[in-house]
Amino acid sequence: MEFLLATGIGIVTACAIYLMLRGRTFAVVLGLSLFGYAVNVFIFVMGRLWTNAQPILAGNTTVADPLPQALVLTAIVIGFATTGFVIELALRSNHESGSDHVDGHEPRAVQGRRPVAPQAGGATDV
Repeated sequence: MEFLLATGIGIVTACAIYLMLRGRTFAVVLGLSLFGYAVNVFIFVMGRLWTNAQPILAGNTTVADPLPQALVLTAIVIGFATTGFVIELALRSNHESGSDHVDGHEPRAVQGRRPVAPQAGGATDV
């Protein structure tokens, strides 16, 4: 089970990094959100799953650590707020610059390439 969780967290982190390296603002916002989810799952998994354990020290019994849950719940609330803020910034940037690229400029065409023009004498539609 630990291998499955580690692999899942690794795949989500890899997808998040791929999306953050894209040039479009929506992909960057989605990548940041995925990365936040991967970190939250990592923190939650580090706290381990305890059964029949009290979160408060009571005698000589097994005690579960409530700190990872508190950290993850706080991170989720803060993550929603920052995601909404970043989406609003991306929409505003798109409106102001007319482009959804991170740097605000469309990529230039490769030097030496010309657009392909339709050839004369080709098949015609009937």
